[in-house]
Amino acid sequence: MSILSTIASFLGFGIGTSLGLLIGYFMFIYFESIDVKDPTFTPLVEQEAKTVQQLLPEIPLWIKNPDYDRLDWLNKFVECMWPYLNKAICKTTRTIAKPIIAEQIPKYKIDSVEFEELNLGSLPPTFQGMKVYSTDEKELIMELSMKWAGNPNIIVAVKAFGLRATVQVVDLQVFASPRIMLKPLVPSFPCFANIYVSLMEKPHVDFGLKLLGADAMSIPGLYRIVQEIIKDQVAKMYLWPKALQVQIMDPSQAMKKPVGILHVKILKAVKLRKKDIMGGADPYVKLKLKDDKLASKKTTVKYKNLNPEWNEEFNVVIKDPESQDLMLNVYDWEQFGKAEKMGMNVIPLKELTPNEPKLLTLKLLKTLVPNDPENEKSRGELIVEVMYKPFKDDEVSKNSEDTEKAPEGTPASGGLLLISIHEAEDVEGKHHTNPFARLIFKGEERKTKHVRKNRDPRWGETFQFTLEEPPINERLYVEVISASSKLGLLHPKETLGYVDINLSDVVSNKRINEKYHLIDSKNGKIQIELQWRTP
Repeated sequence: MSILSTIASFLGFGIGTSLGLLIGYFMFIYFESIDVKDPTFTPLVEQEAKTVQQLLPEIPLWIKNPDYDRLDWLNKFVECMWPYLNKAICKTTRTIAKPIIAEQIPKYKIDSVEFEELNLGSLPPTFQGMKVYSTDEKELIMELSMKWAGNPNIIVAVKAFGLRATVQVVDLQVFASPRIMLKPLVPSFPCFANIYVSLMEKPHVDFGLKLLGADAMSIPGLYRIVQEIIKDQVAKMYLWPKALQVQIMDPSQAMKKPVGILHVKILKAVKLRKKDIMGGADPYVKLKLKDDKLASKKTTVKYKNLNPEWNEEFNVVIKDPESQDLMLNVYDWEQFGKAEKMGMNVIPLKELTPNEPKLLTLKLLKTLVPNDPENEKSRGELIVEVMYKPFKDDEVSKNSEDTEKAPEGTPASGGLLLISIHEAEDVEGKHHTNPFARLIFKGEERKTKHVRKNRDPRWGETFQFTLEEPPINERLYVEVISASSKLGLLHPKETLGYVDINLSDVVSNKRINEKYHLIDSKNGKIQIELQWRTP
């Protein structure tokens, strides 16, 4: 009897439970509560102040601040690239952290600190917005708003007093506003030499620490103390204007900065060929670096002389002695018409021993083409003395700051004046707009390249002048000119504006980088950078 009652009770329990669930389900579906209302949507501007304050932290920065741009494309890019970025960032982190740790651990009497595991996990950071600053310097400045709730696997091993302990970082959250500067911008890929990272405010950092398998952050008071210590230490090292610098390439190599001076002394020429009707010649020598945009230097003219002696010295700034060559051309001066070339030759700088003067006797050639039969004819010889003097390591500047000095060989009382014509904007001619810049300094004229059909041309060309004394009382005249791209006598050139700059300020300030309003132009401006370097 007891067995039957037990079976009946089990059957009753099963049937009753099933019927109860079935009835409850139908009642939930068919009997809707009258208290449930449809959600209402209210514009943000109509919300109460308290509600808006609660929502603000969750609103993307590009909505709150119109200066910031939306970055959905960047977040998608980071998401796709994260497996590879993860490895690259971890490798860079190890490299950067190693010297910092080595510098800090002696203060705390710790033997070593090293990463046992370093992986940023599978969840990439997200960027809420980005602001880009435009400056007149050779740099690009970006400010980002970043949020990262990651699942990293970071294990740090610490050795001290003969003991070893491991600390694991888990559940990491970082909210930060970094400023990233790419400078200087250079004409070699990836087009910037250094990356500078600064924090615009103290970052929010939240994480868990496992020490010997236990959650150390659960100890009362420790969580807040550790957070504040990390914020203060990070801020002390990287809060703007301090920055973390990562060098991508050597700026002096990327920008092809001067690395030495070539001293050239034109001594004499012998047995030059007769060019004039009367059986003489009026020779002079022009010298310049091959494929260099700077104007040629030239000697004086020696009239009616086939064995002229000059004994004139010149200094040429060298940027790449391995690839540059010095071109020497001898011309016969003509009072009317174009000067006639009497011969030429070239000196490869890679064949010169640094800091050793070398006397060379160069056979004058018709062309530089190897095995040219025309070169067999005698055109005379040119005798020169050359010496290449590379700069010392402390003379070669590693950045684009204004601490650079004039190269060795510059007159002691003078210096080196660098004039950089960067760009112009809003220049427009009446008949054509093919602008180039022409500058005149102490009677010397230099020109930039032509830019066709462009109201905002960019030149980025630098001109150098070695001076015997500071240009305190000198002026620089820069004119923007448009040249017609078609042949014709009608409107071949027209002036788009000019500036006349007093150079006394650059002598006292060492460096000036400004945009000048062009005179006789409606809205035109030109950006000119002036640098004065002394020995």
